[in-house]
Amino acid sequence: MYEYIKGRLVEKSPSHAVIEVGGIAYFIHISLNTYENIKDSKETKLYIYFQVREDIQQLFGFSHLTERALFLHLISVPGIGPSTGRVMLSSSRPEELQGAILAGDNKTIQKLKGIGPKTAQRLIVELQDKLKKDDILAGDPLVARVSSTYDEAVAALMMLGFTKNQTEKALRAIVKEEDSLPVEELVKRALKKM
Repeated sequence: MYEYIKGRLVEKSPSHAVIEVGGIAYFIHISLNTYENIKDSKETKLYIYFQVREDIQQLFGFSHLTERALFLHLISVPGIGPSTGRVMLSSSRPEELQGAILAGDNKTIQKLKGIGPKTAQRLIVELQDKLKKDDILAGDPLVARVSSTYDEAVAALMMLGFTKNQTEKALRAIVKEEDSLPVEELVKRALKKM
């Protein structure tokens, strides 16, 4: 029903965000990864999963399509609901979680809050083949292009003497606003922010 919600970020915390759009404020549950990506923003765009049950309707938001895609895979596994999926994505970066599932790394998955040995094994069995076919972190050409450009900009700024932390913080803010910039423009804008 909802693809994304874009508007003024009225309130934010590590567990939720409130976005105002046209006089209506939406309470959206988010992961820590999404919080890290939006915490310095005044305006934001979150990709949405809308959960409807008999007793509740909730919005879950993600700063990147890839995080939402992984979330949808996670909640397709019996025994993992949206709240557990959000906790999993808060406990681990999406690329690390996907890598652990693809590698069949039971121990890493069990370290996530609320995941026991049976659930970890079920995750691997249910998702390993799906994720191999549908590599959500590399399968999206836009994500791959943005990621490649982003990586080049990080390398260029680090060669200029900036730390990786400084560089990534500045670039994340820029890419969030406009994701189709060439490397040179990304570097110029990042230098102005640092």
